[in-house]
Amino acid sequence: MAPHPLSVPPHFLPAQVGEVWRVPYQERAAEAEKWAKLHAIPPAAADRFKICLLLVDVQNTFCIPDFELFVGGRTGNGAVDDNRRLCEFIYRQLQVITEIYLTLDTHLTTQIFHAVFLINAQGEHPAPFTLIPIEDIEQGKWKFNPAIAATLHTDAISGQEHLLHYVQQLKKGGKYELTIWPYHAMLGGIGHALVSAIDEAIFFHSIARASQPNFQIKGNNAWTENYSVLRPEVLEGAYGQTIAQKNTHLLKKLLSFEAVIIAGQAKSHCIAWTIEDLLSEITLHDQELAKKVYLLEDCTSPVVVPGVIDYTDQADAAFKRFAEAGMHVVRSTMPIASWPGIKL
Repeated sequence: MAPHPLSVPPHFLPAQVGEVWRVPYQERAAEAEKWAKLHAIPPAAADRFKICLLLVDVQNTFCIPDFELFVGGRTGNGAVDDNRRLCEFIYRQLQVITEIYLTLDTHLTTQIFHAVFLINAQGEHPAPFTLIPIEDIEQGKWKFNPAIAATLHTDAISGQEHLLHYVQQLKKGGKYELTIWPYHAMLGGIGHALVSAIDEAIFFHSIARASQPNFQIKGNNAWTENYSVLRPEVLEGAYGQTIAQKNTHLLKKLLSFEAVIIAGQAKSHCIAWTIEDLLSEITLHDQELAKKVYLLEDCTSPVVVPGVIDYTDQADAAFKRFAEAGMHVVRSTMPIASWPGIKL
């Protein structure tokens, strides 16, 4: 008989999901062990049907209002509502989620998508959310900032040639145009950390199920964006040299599970490109593998900056395409045991 969803532990406070606070780990550890005994929750190693929950960039920088890149969606409160539902999903499905994998968007100051990388004839940097089309580089509107060449161990000419090559490769690959993002997810900063409520839920799961969470760092390469955890946007530099590599180890690990559930931020960017890359690899091996992927549509939101950019339509179109390819679009309120293809 398939296990029924559990109740949500009393320590979870939905009203605090949009806030930053210290998780009382020692206290939660003791509670998680008691919870596992109370509900006869077995260690994850005993699972015959192994389920992976892949959480993409559930970090303060994207999920807490007034942080650098809060993903509000069209409702204005998107990521907070998503994470409330996501926490409840983890707690209710605790006994059937085998492992939790997490990606952490991880940035340094000097990177190709940050303002300091580019400069115009007046010595000014582009404003946040500026789109950099290939024509702006070809016509010299924006150039590589020679002041940062030394810290990147290059020179002004090589930096400029890479910049031109980079926007050319984005266009050739059908990617978004180079976007200048606000400084965000800065390594060591508060924005880089997991949302407190999500961190608490993951820790509770790891104790209750004796299952170590797996963290995947992405985005710290100065020369390329890394929306997808499976591969950077551009892999080669202007001279054909390798500047980044695919995350083949993670890909193989994900495909070893019987089911992979994906949620996080943002639906239009890091979620969409991670799923896109996963689907591309699946297509190369066996299209049937797409049926083991489940997308939590109510636990992710698109990038929307009112009056500036709105990627909602692109995100919805991507999810429609994923569903047509065989992936399952589901909601967190649906018990995992009721999803198609799940055999608990």
